[in-house]
Amino acid sequence: MKRAVVVALMVAQACTPQSSDSGRTVYNDKCAVCHGFNGRGDGDLADGLDPRPADLTQIAARRDGVWPMLEVMAIIDGYTKRYLPGSDMPIYDEFLEGDLVTFDTGNGIRQKAPANLLSIARYLETLQDPKPERSVP
Repeated sequence: MKRAVVVALMVAQACTPQSSDSGRTVYNDKCAVCHGFNGRGDGDLADGLDPRPADLTQIAARRDGVWPMLEVMAIIDGYTKRYLPGSDMPIYDEFLEGDLVTFDTGNGIRQKAPANLLSIARYLETLQDPKPERSVP
């Protein structure tokens, strides 16, 4: 009985909104139709978009191996798009709704962020090819 409780707690923790597993679920639901299930910009709607959706597996590679966590979160949350339009990427307000979670931005500073937004950013980090050499806030 005690072991079952521990396993249940571990599973619940692994699937919290800030985990990359839950980020995959949100990504597949909202982003894959354009960016593709593997993040390469080849989703079902990609051919009809101009510009084409970005290859999300190359974010760190385009930045010399650096994973820019806060920059990625800013693009996903749509904040800059509200004021600087220029792509067909929709703004999903639900990424900003719900629970706030605390995370380390990468420089030792702990911030609160929407759990869904953080989970998508963490999932995108797992898609990087090659894997990032380091992260920056």
